[in-house]
Amino acid sequence: MPSYYVERLKINFKTLEEFKQFRDYGLAELSMLEDLEANLIENNSESPFYGIYLYGRLAARMCLYHIDAKYDRYFSPPQEYLELWKLEVLAPYQKQGLGSALVSYAKQFGLPIKTNARNRSAQFWEKMGFQPVRYSPERDRGESPYVWLPENVSLLDEENKEK
Repeated sequence: MPSYYVERLKINFKTLEEFKQFRDYGLAELSMLEDLEANLIENNSESPFYGIYLYGRLAARMCLYHIDAKYDRYFSPPQEYLELWKLEVLAPYQKQGLGSALVSYAKQFGLPIKTNARNRSAQFWEKMGFQPVRYSPERDRGESPYVWLPENVSLLDEENKEK
């Protein structure tokens, strides 16, 4: 297995071309082309996109958005958190730990993480230490939220159950 590392992807036309392979081989709802095009400023290094290259090819990627505490409806105490979106590994590179490496990278920021389990991915998220959140129609709007909690952070739902 070759060595690899997670890197922040620059927003540029090369990355745009690399994202097209995910649309061709991946799931349409996980496409990040529109997200990238909306943020296209050549070589912007502050992008929310992260990826892993293998053999010179983008093999796995995710979006990692920083959410301000004023929008927190999940954690106690209310705080900044990360929203992990559109994690995908191209088929030829699956089952090699790339998805796990991306999630581990996100955890290194030390902030709570919220994601949405899609396409029978709940088992993966649970293996990565995430837990399902009790569904709230007003808050979750059809999503299936899972969260990862660093130390000293709890779910707002758990705190409300205790009262």
